[in-house]
Amino acid sequence: MIDKWTHIVMYGGTCGVIWLEHLAKYKRVKWNKIIIWALLAPILMGGLIEILQKYCTGGMRSGEWLDFAADTIGVGLAFIIGSLLAMCFSKV
Repeated sequence: MIDKWTHIVMYGGTCGVIWLEHLAKYKRVKWNKIIIWALLAPILMGGLIEILQKYCTGGMRSGEWLDFAADTIGVGLAFIIGSLLAMCFSKV
């Protein structure tokens, strides 16, 4: 299960970096942008990577639903944490 924890940390980190960059650029949270780029884009990227692993690697890699679920959990956790921090420290 260490692989699943790795996925959670990697995708949580990706979402977290997007939050940090957004908050550094804008004084107020632009929710439409942050939902697209910090929430939807990393989830779609994780799904696409799993599909590509399954169908485009000639059987060398497998696409796993649990990896995709771990990606989504990592993004979700980071999005919640980013939202709470934004409400506390920025002009939401």
